[in-house]
Amino acid sequence: MLPDFKVVIPARYASTRLPGKPLLTLIDKPMIEWVYQAASSSQANEVIVATDDGRIIDCVEGFGGICCKTRDDHETGTDRIVEVSESMGWSDDSIIVNLQGDEPLMPAQNMTQVATNLVESGCDMATLHKSIDAKAAEDPNLVKLVTDKDGRALYFSRSKIPFDRETGNAVYCGHIGLYAYRVGFLKTYTRLKPSMLEQSEKLEQLRALFYGYSIHTEEAREKPGPGVDTPQDLERVSDQIRLLK
Repeated sequence: MLPDFKVVIPARYASTRLPGKPLLTLIDKPMIEWVYQAASSSQANEVIVATDDGRIIDCVEGFGGICCKTRDDHETGTDRIVEVSESMGWSDDSIIVNLQGDEPLMPAQNMTQVATNLVESGCDMATLHKSIDAKAAEDPNLVKLVTDKDGRALYFSRSKIPFDRETGNAVYCGHIGLYAYRVGFLKTYTRLKPSMLEQSEKLEQLRALFYGYSIHTEEAREKPGPGVDTPQDLERVSDQIRLLK
């Protein structure tokens, strides 16, 4: 039986590398509309864009989507999601899938997968990964992870992990930045002080591991296409969407 879950899409206008990113056009629609459509194709019972920018609100409501206006002083998308949960009056047991606003090629089934895994694993958080080769594992922009035998994350890093000293048989996993968690955990999480590990690696999920919370991960049933961080990414994603149409 599939769990009830909601998808929240944090979206901000002031991207450093690509200003106005959610509103940039991919083929014939703004990127945020492609992301919203992907989320709406999942088994989620609610999809909401969380933003502090009126231009994004006008865009989302213009194509029939739902927005929740948030404060403009949030440091992370996670903080923004907590405000949404409070504004909507969601219970602490409610499951939220956090889908980034620059992931228009995230397969809908991955959102259902990560929400289901949260429930079945009993962990505090759930996420996904993909298999990568040794060369890709050297890229600091691609986050790697290692797990225990039950699929619980042991560590996330921008470095190449595990370090293969002798065998040449190491298996590498690239993190997919899609998360599921319950509202109650999110409220606890945002009260935790960022750890040295999080600050050093610039990886927010390390805060959960540092304080002893568990993160389940599983290989995604469908590999997502690339996210959008640069103008080159925008063109590459446009090309992939054309192939899918």
